[in-house]
Amino acid sequence: MLETDRLLLRPWRVTEAAVQRELWTERDPRVPPHRRIDAGGRPTVAELEEAIRAGRSASFGLLAVEREAVGDVIGYCGLTDRGRGFEGEPELAFELLRRTWGRGYATEAAMAVLDWARSAGYGRLWAMVWEWNTASRRVLEKLGFTETEREQVDAVHGTSLVTTKRL
Repeated sequence: MLETDRLLLRPWRVTEAAVQRELWTERDPRVPPHRRIDAGGRPTVAELEEAIRAGRSASFGLLAVEREAVGDVIGYCGLTDRGRGFEGEPELAFELLRRTWGRGYATEAAMAVLDWARSAGYGRLWAMVWEWNTASRRVLEKLGFTETEREQVDAVHGTSLVTTKRL
């Protein structure tokens, strides 16, 4: 569990599956289909509840971001190892509900994760971000991440940029 002035970062609760589903519904149409709600309405809240219960949630390893003053969960932030980056160096990932954008929550949550990663002995983190995702790119810039020369080009969904930060 991590705490900031305004936020608590903690494991997901089954009762918060609806928040995960809302994140899925809000995703930009340029995000690949496997990360959006499909034509059959999946994943459903029930499927996300079961995934959280079984520890296989898409957000597994990523902490729920709760606003302490309100007590509501507004997204996730944390470290993950999806096997697509640098060996032994986890990826910073975050996603917040649109209604909470522009208030500094993503930067605040990610700073707490960076502090934890530094104290845990990590020397460097990386993050992948869509070139068109200017808000997330600004957050990473504020955190001191720099773009590398590595990119993943997808003709349909756009280019993903790889950024890194030394801790």
